Amino acid sequence: MSIFKKTSVSILVAAIFVCIAVYSNAQATVKKEDNTYTVEYYYKVKWGYQAEFISLFKKNHYPVLKKQMEMGRIVGLKGETPVYHGTEGERWDYRITITFKSAAVAFEKFDEEALKKQLFPDQATYTKEEQRRFEILLAHWDLPIKAVALEDK
Repeated sequence: MSIFKKTSVSILVAAIFVCIAVYSNAQATVKKEDNTYTVEYYYKVKWGYQAEFISLFKKNHYPVLKKQMEMGRIVGLKGETPVYHGTEGERWDYRITITFKSAAVAFEKFDEEALKKQLFPDQATYTKEEQRRFEILLAHWDLPIKAVALEDK
Protein backbone atom coordinates (compact mmCIF):
# COMPACT_ATOMS: atom_id res chain seq x y z
CA MET A 1 0.00 0.00 0.00
CA SER A 2 1.40 3.38 -0.92
CA ILE A 3 2.01 6.19 1.57
CA PHE A 4 -0.78 8.22 -0.08
CA LYS A 5 -3.30 5.40 0.42
CA LYS A 6 -2.18 4.81 4.03
CA THR A 7 -2.53 8.52 4.78
CA SER A 8 -5.96 8.65 3.14
CA VAL A 9 -7.14 5.61 5.10
CA SER A 10 -5.75 7.08 8.35
CA ILE A 11 -7.53 10.38 7.70
CA LEU A 12 -10.77 8.55 6.89
CA VAL A 13 -10.56 6.44 10.07
CA ALA A 14 -9.78 9.54 12.15
CA ALA A 15 -12.73 11.38 10.59
CA ILE A 16 -15.04 8.47 11.41
CA PHE A 17 -13.86 8.48 15.04
CA VAL A 18 -14.38 12.26 15.25
CA CYS A 19 -17.91 11.88 13.87
CA ILE A 20 -18.69 9.12 16.37
CA ALA A 21 -17.31 11.22 19.24
CA VAL A 22 -19.29 14.30 18.20
CA TYR A 23 -22.49 12.26 17.81
CA SER A 24 -21.98 10.57 21.20
CA ASN A 25 -21.35 13.90 22.89
CA ALA A 26 -24.45 15.41 21.29
CA GLN A 27 -26.55 12.50 22.51
CA ALA A 28 -25.14 12.87 26.03
CA THR A 29 -26.02 16.56 26.20
CA VAL A 30 -29.59 16.23 24.91
CA LYS A 31 -31.72 17.81 27.61
CA LYS A 32 -34.09 15.54 29.43
CA GLU A 33 -37.73 16.57 29.41
CA ASP A 34 -38.07 19.86 31.25
CA ASN A 35 -40.40 19.41 34.22
CA THR A 36 -39.96 22.91 35.59
CA TYR A 37 -42.95 25.07 36.49
CA THR A 38 -42.85 28.78 35.58
CA VAL A 39 -45.06 31.57 36.89
CA GLU A 40 -45.01 35.23 35.92
CA TYR A 41 -45.96 37.56 38.77
CA TYR A 42 -47.23 40.96 37.63
CA TYR A 43 -47.31 44.09 39.79
CA LYS A 44 -49.16 47.31 38.97
CA VAL A 45 -48.08 50.13 41.27
CA LYS A 46 -49.67 53.52 41.99
CA TRP A 47 -48.23 56.18 39.68
CA GLY A 48 -45.13 57.76 41.14
CA TYR A 49 -44.38 54.92 43.58
CA GLN A 50 -42.60 52.48 41.25
CA ALA A 51 -39.12 53.20 42.66
CA GLU A 52 -40.31 52.77 46.25
CA PHE A 53 -42.08 49.53 45.37
CA ILE A 54 -39.08 47.92 43.68
CA SER A 55 -36.78 49.11 46.46
CA LEU A 56 -38.98 47.42 49.08
CA PHE A 57 -39.31 44.32 46.87
CA LYS A 58 -35.52 44.04 46.56
CA LYS A 59 -35.04 44.57 50.29
CA ASN A 60 -37.73 42.26 51.66
CA HIS A 61 -38.95 39.77 49.08
CA TYR A 62 -36.00 39.18 46.78
CA PRO A 63 -33.83 37.72 49.60
CA VAL A 64 -36.59 35.18 50.30
CA LEU A 65 -36.62 34.15 46.63
CA LYS A 66 -32.80 34.00 46.47
CA LYS A 67 -32.74 31.77 49.55
CA GLN A 68 -35.19 29.43 47.85
CA MET A 69 -32.86 29.34 44.84
CA GLU A 70 -30.01 28.33 47.15
CA MET A 71 -32.28 25.60 48.55
CA GLY A 72 -33.04 24.32 45.02
CA ARG A 73 -36.80 25.05 45.05
CA ILE A 74 -36.40 27.83 42.48
CA VAL A 75 -34.18 27.25 39.44
CA GLY A 76 -34.76 30.52 37.60
CA LEU A 77 -35.57 34.06 38.65
CA LYS A 78 -35.73 37.30 36.68
CA GLY A 79 -37.33 40.70 36.93
CA GLU A 80 -38.51 42.91 34.09
CA THR A 81 -40.23 46.22 33.55
CA PRO A 82 -41.66 47.59 30.31
CA VAL A 83 -39.69 50.28 28.51
CA TYR A 84 -42.89 52.19 27.70
CA HIS A 85 -46.21 52.15 29.49
CA GLY A 86 -49.46 50.92 28.02
CA THR A 87 -52.98 52.05 28.67
CA GLU A 88 -53.97 52.31 32.32
CA GLY A 89 -56.21 49.25 32.13
CA GLU A 90 -53.48 47.06 30.66
CA ARG A 91 -50.53 48.61 32.46
CA TRP A 92 -48.13 46.63 34.63
CA ASP A 93 -44.93 47.93 36.16
CA TYR A 94 -42.95 44.82 37.13
CA ARG A 95 -42.94 41.20 36.06
CA ILE A 96 -41.05 38.74 38.20
CA THR A 97 -40.67 35.36 36.52
CA ILE A 98 -39.98 32.44 38.81
CA THR A 99 -39.17 28.98 37.54
CA PHE A 100 -39.65 26.29 40.14
CA LYS A 101 -37.85 22.96 40.02
CA SER A 102 -41.21 21.30 39.31
CA ALA A 103 -44.94 21.88 39.74
CA ALA A 104 -44.86 19.54 42.73
CA VAL A 105 -42.19 21.70 44.38
CA ALA A 106 -44.14 24.88 43.57
CA PHE A 107 -47.27 23.57 45.30
CA GLU A 108 -45.76 21.55 48.13
CA LYS A 109 -46.18 22.80 51.66
CA PHE A 110 -43.30 25.18 52.37
CA ASP A 111 -42.80 27.22 55.53
CA GLU A 112 -41.96 30.59 54.00
CA GLU A 113 -42.78 32.34 57.29
CA ALA A 114 -39.95 30.53 59.07
CA LEU A 115 -37.61 31.58 56.27
CA LYS A 116 -38.72 35.22 56.61
CA LYS A 117 -38.13 35.12 60.37
CA GLN A 118 -34.65 33.71 59.77
CA LEU A 119 -33.78 36.34 57.16
CA PHE A 120 -35.41 39.29 58.94
CA PRO A 121 -34.94 39.13 62.72
CA ASP A 122 -36.50 42.61 63.07
CA GLN A 123 -40.00 41.39 62.24
CA ALA A 124 -41.65 44.69 63.21
CA THR A 125 -39.70 46.60 60.53
CA TYR A 126 -40.14 43.80 58.01
CA THR A 127 -43.91 43.72 58.57
CA LYS A 128 -44.21 47.51 58.34
CA GLU A 129 -42.22 47.66 55.08
CA GLU A 130 -44.16 44.80 53.51
CA GLN A 131 -47.41 46.51 54.50
CA ARG A 132 -46.16 49.65 52.76
CA ARG A 133 -45.20 47.68 49.64
CA PHE A 134 -48.76 46.40 49.39
CA GLU A 135 -50.31 49.79 50.18
CA ILE A 136 -48.78 51.27 47.02
CA LEU A 137 -49.77 48.26 44.92
CA LEU A 138 -52.86 48.69 42.73
CA ALA A 139 -53.00 45.16 41.34
CA HIS A 140 -51.11 41.90 41.37
CA TRP A 141 -51.72 38.75 39.37
CA ASP A 142 -49.97 35.44 38.80
CA LEU A 143 -49.82 33.78 35.42
CA PRO A 144 -48.50 30.20 35.18
CA ILE A 145 -46.97 29.67 31.74
CA LYS A 146 -45.73 26.72 29.71
CA ALA A 147 -43.38 26.50 26.77
CA VAL A 148 -44.75 25.85 23.31
CA ALA A 149 -42.57 23.75 21.00
CA LEU A 150 -42.08 25.60 17.74
CA GLU A 151 -39.73 23.06 16.21
CA ASP A 152 -40.62 19.46 15.39
CA LYS A 153 -38.26 16.97 16.98
